[in-house]
Amino acid sequence: MNRNRMELLAPAGSLEIFKAVIRAGADAVYVGGSAFGARAYANNFSQEEMFEAIDYAHVRDRKVYMTVNTLMKNKELNEKLIDFLEPYYEHGLDAVIVQDLGAISLIRENFPDLPIHASTQTTVTGVDGAKFMKNLGVTRVVTAREMNLEEIKRIQDEVGVEIETFAHGALCYCYSGQCLLSSMLGGRSGNRGRCAQPCRLPYSVLDSKKEVYLNEKFVLSPKDQALIEYLPQMIESGVFSLKIEGRMKQVTYAAGVVSIYRKYLDKAIECIENNDILSYKVSKEDYQMLSDFGNRCGFTDGYLREHNGKDMITLSKPNHEKTKGVLQDMVIEKYVDAEQYIPIRGQLILHKESEAILEVSKDDVVVKISGNVVDRAQNRPLLEEDVRKRMCKTKDTPFHFETIKIDMDDDIFVPNGALNHLRRDALNCLKDKLLQNKAERIDLEKVAYNTKLTKTDYCNESKCNEIFNKNSVICSIESRTMLESVINNKIVSEVYLESVAYNKNNLLADIREDICKLRKSDKKAYFVLPAIYRYNTSKLYVDIIKSLVDMDIDGFVVKNYEEFEYICDLRRTLKSGFKVILDHNMYTYNDNATKEFNNLGADIVTVPIELNKREIAQRFNDNSEMIIYGYYALMTSAQCVKKTTLGCDKNKTVTFLKDRYNKLFPVKNYCDECYNVIYNTLPVYLLDKLDELQKMNIRRVRLNFTIESQKEITKILNDVEKRLIDFSAKDDISVTDFTRGHYKRGVE
Repeated sequence: MNRNRMELLAPAGSLEIFKAVIRAGADAVYVGGSAFGARAYANNFSQEEMFEAIDYAHVRDRKVYMTVNTLMKNKELNEKLIDFLEPYYEHGLDAVIVQDLGAISLIRENFPDLPIHASTQTTVTGVDGAKFMKNLGVTRVVTAREMNLEEIKRIQDEVGVEIETFAHGALCYCYSGQCLLSSMLGGRSGNRGRCAQPCRLPYSVLDSKKEVYLNEKFVLSPKDQALIEYLPQMIESGVFSLKIEGRMKQVTYAAGVVSIYRKYLDKAIECIENNDILSYKVSKEDYQMLSDFGNRCGFTDGYLREHNGKDMITLSKPNHEKTKGVLQDMVIEKYVDAEQYIPIRGQLILHKESEAILEVSKDDVVVKISGNVVDRAQNRPLLEEDVRKRMCKTKDTPFHFETIKIDMDDDIFVPNGALNHLRRDALNCLKDKLLQNKAERIDLEKVAYNTKLTKTDYCNESKCNEIFNKNSVICSIESRTMLESVINNKIVSEVYLESVAYNKNNLLADIREDICKLRKSDKKAYFVLPAIYRYNTSKLYVDIIKSLVDMDIDGFVVKNYEEFEYICDLRRTLKSGFKVILDHNMYTYNDNATKEFNNLGADIVTVPIELNKREIAQRFNDNSEMIIYGYYALMTSAQCVKKTTLGCDKNKTVTFLKDRYNKLFPVKNYCDECYNVIYNTLPVYLLDKLDELQKMNIRRVRLNFTIESQKEITKILNDVEKRLIDFSAKDDISVTDFTRGHYKRGVE
C-alpha cells in the first residue's frame, strides 16, 4: 500500500466478512479477537481465524488491526493481556487499537515495535491530547467523531501523528469513552464492549418545572454518518485512515459500503493529484446505494458541517433500514462467493536432461524452484497446451497466473505429479516470501517518549506527602450559590470549583472572590476544567489558567487528555507546586494506569465508578480519592437535548428526560463550551461506607453537588460528619432515594 495515499479501513466481525471487505477494496481491516474488544457481542475471531486473516491480508499487501480497546482490570492486564497478544504479534499483526493507558504502557514494554493506535474511546479532541498520545509512543490517533476538519488539520500540522477518522456508519450520542448510561442502567458497560444502546430508546422531555413538553421521542438517537462527499477535504486536512464503522454489521453491508468508498476514495485521490477538487462528485445512484445497504432514518454529515443540530437526530424510531434483493445478491456474488486471486507472472523451463525450473513473481518478489531432471520422451511427448493447463491449476492457492511463459523442448516427458509438485512448491515459496516481515514495525528511534517524572520533580517530598497522610472531605460544586453551605461546614477540607459555575464574562473576579472565602475558612481551592476541551475552549482557558496559577490556586481537576497534557507541561515550565487531580473518567481501572498517570504528572486519581467493592479493595489506593455522593454524569455529548427539542437560546437550564419506567434524568446544557451532560436519575450514596473505604486505604472522599439546594447540601454534609465521628452510627440518612452505583455489582 502506498503510505502517501489515504487508507480505507474496514470492519469485520467474522472471517467471511474479513475476506469480503478485502475483495471489495479495503486497504486494512480492524477486527476483534476473543478478548478485550469493544464489541463483545460481535462474532469475534478465534486464534486460528486470526492467523488465517493475517495471512490472507498480508499476501495481498493489506493490513490487520486488532481491537484491544476495553478498560482492563488488574487481573486481566497482569495475567492475560500479554499472553493473549503474543501469538498474534509473532504471526505479524500490524497494530493494536487501545483505550486503556495501563495497557498502552504494558504493550509498549513487551512489544516495543508494535504500532499502537489510540482508540476513539480515548476521546482525543485536540492537539494536546494527540501530543500526549504521541509522547506515549502511540503511532496513530483515532479522533473523536465530533471533530471538524479544522481541528483535525491542527493535529496534522502541529503533532504529525497519523490520523484515523470515522467516515461512515453509526454515531454515538455521547463522546466515545464518556458514556456510562448503559453501564448504570443495566450493568452493561460500553467501556467493556457491552453497550446495550439505551440511547436508541424513546424518552419524554420535561422542562425545568418537570412538565412534559415532548412525549416519547428518540432524542438521543443520531442518524448514521455518511461523509463520502467530503473525501477530498478529509485528505487535505490530514486524515490518513478513513474508517468505516460496523463490526456488528452483516457481510452485505460491510462489503457493499467498502466497495463504494473504494470507488470514491480513488476518485478523490485522483482529483487532488490533478489539482481539480471541484470535479469530485458523488452520483445520486451511488449515494442511494449506500442508503440501501443500511441507514438509521437517513444519513447525516453533521459534525463536519456543524457542531450539533436537530437534523442529526432520528427523533423517530431508529430502525436500521436496508434494501434487500438485487443489491444484496450482487454483493454476495461479487465479494462473498467469488474469490479474487492474486495475479502473478511465471516462466517454466523444460529442457532435456536438465532440471525443470519454474520462476514465479509478484511485483519485485521473485521465487525460482528447481524440480526433477527432464526426460526424453519415449512415446507421446508433452504438449505445451497440456503443460500450461497443468501449471494454471492454482485454485487451491491465493494466486492465478496473469502470464506464464513456457520454454520447452519438443520431445520431452515430465510426469504430471512432478509438474504439480513443482507448481505447488513454487507457489508455497512465493506465499512464504510475501508473508516474510510483512508486519509494519516501529522504528524505535523515532518514538518520542515523555521523560518519566516523579512527584519530587515539581514539589518537595514533605509537601507531597501532605496529600496522602490525612483524611480529606472534598466538595465539588457546580453553582456559586452552593459555596456558602460548603464553607460553613468544618469537615470540608477542599473545594472543587467547577468551571460551569462561573459566567465567563466575570470569571476571574468571581473565582478570586471565592478563593479568598475558602482561604479565610482554611479550605483549599481547586479549579475543575471543562469536561470537553476542544480548540475554542482551549483558547479561552489559556489566560484563565495562568491567572489562576498567579492566584496561587491549590490545583486543577482535569477530565481529558488535552487538559492533562497542557496542565502538566505548564507546571513543568513554571516550576509550580500546584496539584493535578484526575477525575474518574481519566480511567485507572488497573494499577499500571495509575502508575503511568503518576509518572506523567498526576498527584491524585479518582477511583473509576464502574469498579465494585472487591475490585476497589484490590486496587492501589494510596493516592486515590473516591466519589461517595452525587449524581453521576452518564453522558457528555456535543449534542444538546434543549437545542434539539426547543432550539438554542444560549441559556443554561436543567431539563429532564423520562424513560419508559418513568425515571427522570437531569440534563444540563453548558453553553460556554457547548456540551451537554445527562445525569443519573438518582444520586449515588456511599456515606455509610466510610469505614470500609478507610480499610481500603481511601482517605480522600468527594461529594459532587450538581442540582442540590443549600438545605440538601447541609443535611448531606451533616451525614458525613456523623459517620466520621462514629463509623458505627445508625442514624437515619437525609437522602431517602439513592443508588449504590456499582459499589456492589460492578460490571463484567
